[in-house]
Amino acid sequence: MTTSTEESLWARRFHPAPDSERQLFCFPHAGGSASFYFPVSAQLSSVAEVFSLQYPGRQDRRLETSPHDIGTMADQVYEALRDQLHARPTTFFGHSMGATIAFEVARRFEADGGELSHLFASGRRAPSRHRDENVHRRGDDGIVAELKLLSGTDTALLGDEEILRMILPAIRSDYQAIETYRCEPTTALRAPISALTGDNDPKTTLDEAEAWRGHTTGAFDLKVYPGGHFYLSSQAPAVLALLREHLTAAR
Repeated sequence: MTTSTEESLWARRFHPAPDSERQLFCFPHAGGSASFYFPVSAQLSSVAEVFSLQYPGRQDRRLETSPHDIGTMADQVYEALRDQLHARPTTFFGHSMGATIAFEVARRFEADGGELSHLFASGRRAPSRHRDENVHRRGDDGIVAELKLLSGTDTALLGDEEILRMILPAIRSDYQAIETYRCEPTTALRAPISALTGDNDPKTTLDEAEAWRGHTTGAFDLKVYPGGHFYLSSQAPAVLALLREHLTAAR
């Protein structure tokens, strides 16, 4: 399958598998980049072609302006990847802000006649669950402090602070987008949803994760892992096994 320049700009293939029957699209967290999912691509390229989303404003797209709202981001993602999404059975995995963007892209996909195989929503409360947060209004030091709080003791998740400060405009835009996002409780996908969360995540209670159930007319399940907001770092083998099982069973 050929990939257009626009598709390649938004969705990176670290381990191309063009003959695979299935495809997995991974959506990063606020401030995250496509490379966050390199290990996922490395581990799962034998069962699906893995695409990692690259939002504007970071890495090789750092000179581009990042959207300030989730709706605009989802519109841009879907416009760029529409043909690719419709080409073969598709699964979405999104972490934190990425879970919300994945949900909104899935809405556009289904409205356009697409059938998403599954949405894995990780580390994020349900779209209809709102908290009054204003990280995007803080100074640079305040945003960096928030990122350090969420990454816990795993400094690798934070990356080089000097580089981090270079992309603070994009991070601020991400926080503004997710903190101003609103969704009606009745908004639902046809696709099954699995909500994944850490049992000590300050951003998502178990009740808020369970509330994803109301956003699908299909099957739902909740997976709870030990850890905080980035439980993925310590629970990667379990999450990868879950995704592998889904992709293999679906095939």
